Formats: sequence, C-alpha cells, structure tokens
Amino acid sequence: MEALHALWTFPAIILAALLIAWAAECGQFYISQGLALAVLAWVQTLPEFAVEAVIALEAAKNPAQMHLITANFTGSLRLFVGLGWPMVYFVAVFFGRKTPHHKKGFWAIQMEDEHSIAVLSLLPALFYFLFIYFKGTLNVWDGVVLALIYFTYLYLLSRMPPQDAEEIGDLGRVTKYIMKLPKLKSVAGILLLLVAGGLLLWFCAHPFLNSMLALAVSIGISQFVFVQWVAPFLSEFPEKLSAFHWARKVTKAPMALANFVSSSINQWTILVATIPFIYSFGLKHVAPVVFDEHQKVEILLTIVQSYLGFLFLASMDFAFFEAVGLFGLWITQFFIPGVREEITYVYGVWALIETIRLIRNFKRRNAFSVFGRLAREHFFKRV
Repeated sequence: MEALHALWTFPAIILAALLIAWAAECGQFYISQGLALAVLAWVQTLPEFAVEAVIALEAAKNPAQMHLITANFTGSLRLFVGLGWPMVYFVAVFFGRKTPHHKKGFWAIQMEDEHSIAVLSLLPALFYFLFIYFKGTLNVWDGVVLALIYFTYLYLLSRMPPQDAEEIGDLGRVTKYIMKLPKLKSVAGILLLLVAGGLLLWFCAHPFLNSMLALAVSIGISQFVFVQWVAPFLSEFPEKLSAFHWARKVTKAPMALANFVSSSINQWTILVATIPFIYSFGLKHVAPVVFDEHQKVEILLTIVQSYLGFLFLASMDFAFFEAVGLFGLWITQFFIPGVREEITYVYGVWALIETIRLIRNFKRRNAFSVFGRLAREHFFKRV
C-alpha cells in the first residue's frame, strides 16, 4: 500500500527540514544580521517549496488535483499566523514570567525597529493577493510581481547596517559543534547539511505527497485537508523548534516572531510566484492557475487572517489578547472546518476595528513611523 510509504517519507521530510534549518542557522554567522532572518526563513521554507512544486506538476497532469495547489500554501500560512505566532508568545510568557514587560497590564513582545521592514512588507503582498483573489487566477505575470515584492523586501533589509550575530553559545548542540570547527570545516559542514537536505527533498517530495494522499483516502480524511495541514506541519516542524528555542530566552522572542513573519512573506511572494511557472512547465505551455469557489474561500480566509496579524504587529508589539485571538480563531477553523466562512467575517470585523484603532493612534510608535525613521537614516542617505 502506498499509504505505508508515510512511515519513511514523513520522517525523511522532517529530517530534510532539520538539516536545512541547521545549515541556515549556522549560515547566519557569515552574513550581516540584517539579512540573517530573511535568509534563514527562506531556507527553512524549502521543504514547502518542494512539496508545492510536486503538487503543481501533478495538477498539470491531473486537473482533479488542482485544488491541492492552494491547500498547501494556505494551510502553511495559517499555521504560521494562527499557531506559530501565538506559540512564540506563550513560550516567552512561560519563561519570562519573572521579568515581564506590560502592555495595558499584559505582557507583550516588543518588536525591534528593524522588524518594521518585515511587518510592512506583508502589506503589498496581501494587497496584491487580494487582486489575485478577485480575478480568480494566478498567472506568470502575477508571479513576476510577487517576486519583485519579495526582492524589494530583501533589498530594504540589505540596506540595514550589520549587527552583532547571535552568540554561538546560544545555538543548539549540532549547530554549536559546526560553528566551533575551523572556518573551512565549518563552511564545509554547512554545505554538506544543505546538500544532504536538498537531496532528501529531491527524492522524497514526490513519494511524500503520494503517501499523504493515499493515507488520507485510507483513513477517510479529505485529501485537501490532509495536504493543507499535515504537509505544512511536518515541513515547518524544525522552524517551530527554532522559534521555541529563541522564544524561551525571552530577549530573543522578537527574533522568533520576526522569523515567522519573514517566512509568511516568503510564502505569500516567492513561493506562490513559482507556482504558475512550474504549472506551465508541467503543461508544456504557459497557462494560468484557475481557482474555483472553494479555493477562493480558502485564499480569502488566509488573506484576512494575515492582515489581522499585520495590524497586531503594526503597533510593534504582540500582546496577550492578540495571541489568544489568533490561536482561538485558528483552532476553531481547524476542528470545525464548516465555519470557515463565518470565521472569515470574524477576522474581517476584528481587522476593521484594529484598522480604525491604528488610524486614530497613528501618532504613536508604529511600524510606519519606525520604518520612516529607518528610511531617512539608511535608505535615502547619500552614499
């Protein structure tokens, strides 16, 4: 039975993601920290790129699997915001309860100024994806625009001055061992991890997808639901471990949260941008991905959830009720899929309230004002 292949493909995907995550965590010591989280997030999402590529190729051969294209990236994005962000908050609260910072009586994660770039970079991606939602298709030109948004984000980060990298003593056992090697051996170890993880993804992504679909059928679960939640959860598992590792140190909780935000930007832009190209390659001619009504519901729900998350972080902090709200709405839609349209309205109303609050309190410190100051200091100064 093909479903039995899950016994080796699931652990293989997790191992591949771990190898890549270790390589990325080590690699941040060889670049300025302005790009470290973006590069780390990009490398950490490679397993999702592999799975999404296989799905797009399969959809080109079998139109019946077209709906699975949206399943993987919408599920991954909703896991980031609905589970990942609150996890960082609750882990930081647990380990930092002796030295709390307060926001209206509740502990809050205070974002660093540089994180305003990631927070604001969510906006153009979300607004453009709203355009994609209304026209109901994803074509190669959309891919070009989304890729441009992503590279603009990287460019802005590259203009930030280098900062001190994370101390090697804060790393886990594997990454600490690699970083304590002589530089040449350390770089070789990083490359070895990347190659090993990449080869595992190359050989396992296709059987991983097939085993998931077969397992879903064998246990009577919708293939869409299985691909939407199980695949992203397995591929994001190492990323959540890294975030847990940072969040428990409390002072690094903003970095853990920014890592998830950067991963969300990757998903909304460069990952989705590759889909129409891979799909067209599978068809042997250029063609758009057409979304049906069910896919559009999933996309709209994901857009509104991410927009609400953006509004929470626009204040440059992340507080108790925000974490509880995101997690509560996510867990509700997870266990009661039939209320997803209603949940979309809840997200929408809450987002409207938060938008009004942001406008009314715009003179306070927020991502826009912080970004404006960074722009004056680093982006528009004379070279």
